[in-house]
Amino acid sequence: VSATYLLFMASCLTSQGSLGHQEKDPLFWNTWAQRTLKNALTLQKLNQNTAKNLILFLGDGMGIPTVTAARILKGQLSRQSGEETQLEMDNFPFVALSKTYNTNAQVADSAGTATAFLCGVKANEGTVGVSAAAVRSQCNTTQGNEVTSILRWAKEAGKSVGIVTTTRVNHATPSAAYAHCVDRDWYSDGEMPAEAVQAGCKDIARQLFENIPNIDVIMGGGRKYMFPQNQSDVEYPGEKKHFGTRIDRRNLVEEWNNRMKNKNAHYVWNKKELLSLNPNSVDYILGLFEPGDLPYDLERNNETDPSLTEMVEVAIKILKKNPRGFYLLVEGGRIDHGHHDGKAKQALHEAVEMDRAIGHAGLMTNINDTMTVVTADHSHMFNFGGYTPRGNTIFGLAPMLSDVDQKPFTAILYGNGPGFKVMNGLRENISTLDYEENNYKAQSAVPLSMETHGGEDVAVFAKGPMAHLLHGVHEQNYIPHVMAYAACIGQNRDHCMSSSGASSLSAALPSLTALLTFTRFLC
Repeated sequence: VSATYLLFMASCLTSQGSLGHQEKDPLFWNTWAQRTLKNALTLQKLNQNTAKNLILFLGDGMGIPTVTAARILKGQLSRQSGEETQLEMDNFPFVALSKTYNTNAQVADSAGTATAFLCGVKANEGTVGVSAAAVRSQCNTTQGNEVTSILRWAKEAGKSVGIVTTTRVNHATPSAAYAHCVDRDWYSDGEMPAEAVQAGCKDIARQLFENIPNIDVIMGGGRKYMFPQNQSDVEYPGEKKHFGTRIDRRNLVEEWNNRMKNKNAHYVWNKKELLSLNPNSVDYILGLFEPGDLPYDLERNNETDPSLTEMVEVAIKILKKNPRGFYLLVEGGRIDHGHHDGKAKQALHEAVEMDRAIGHAGLMTNINDTMTVVTADHSHMFNFGGYTPRGNTIFGLAPMLSDVDQKPFTAILYGNGPGFKVMNGLRENISTLDYEENNYKAQSAVPLSMETHGGEDVAVFAKGPMAHLLHGVHEQNYIPHVMAYAACIGQNRDHCMSSSGASSLSAALPSLTALLTFTRFLC
């Protein structure tokens, strides 16, 4: 679809000189729509293969307004108008909506949502890898309420598994893949209440290495949570904020190295070390590139910090060596952070980089045996509007002044957040500001030190085997059930032909439908 689109658009641009001129001819729109229709008709033959590989791209905080704005930005970065651009995820043939609420929250957080799209069970906000029977921060509600993730299901089925994130590897989203914790903030024992440690609860960093033996690929930030308290960091030796945090004095990286010494395993902490590895001779990798989160892509040091795309490339090269396939969780985690800070430019560039990684993963895999899903955990109070003309820079001004305070305003605005500012009792006049600067905080309606999540449904894009099962409006916890069904792992195995690797999934669909209907009746 993408190649056809690009060739078509290129021919239009070449023949008429400008897209704007071509768009005045009805033939342009009719031809484009007919090509899209022909592509859609090819989807009538469903891909019911067994998925050898599973990839979940999770854009943290990537609500639908963020997807649209990132699409425009991607085009404008290539000197196009932007609106007509296609993101890699736009080319996925199946799209659904995901209902993101937590069991105790109308507007969700990233921990409860991660438990849903990784473990298949909705949960309370602030908790990871435990059911809604667990209460946030109450250690004694952990035991007996643990729920397992699709990463574990894949590992138990003999697949290789990996986690790649731009946040800390023990942050909310990745931690739900391996941890069972009643508080997402228990990064190490240094962040835990003493009574929780004494009661036997484990911090998330420790669970990363102890819960699921030998996760094949782990890449992201969070280095300081792996080292003894006050131990200086290898990259920032003089900065105390980056010192180790572990009160138990354990060195989890050293322990991992000792345990994996005879298994073609490598620990790396910078881009040079990562890219110097030959993936063919690496079976396990632990890459911790920052003490905390990785820097925003706009601020990334290209010499020392790998991009999300670079990490994904190495991850897939290592994981795909397993003849049984792999499961890979990829998080574009700092989309969320940009929005919380009111820094739309940072957030949107993070989304464009994740889309680049999605495209690269597509080139490295085969749609016939790899199911790829792209979604978000929740949205944000971010939007853009104001009757901007075609091709208006996404970070630019609306074409008119406010008819109330006679001041300009940017197209991008937040419902709440740190961009609220009053000068002499009136809204700040942004005409004197550089509103296209990387860290500009877009104006917001309500003042908050941190902007909040949004509560609307988020998009789910899917391609590959059984992608058509993501097709309507679903509860968020449905996602890992579909992915497991496609790969014949977890609780959905009865429909699989184990001998040939071929699939008889279609025969099992009526019974699955009946089961879901019955479950809904019970609820």
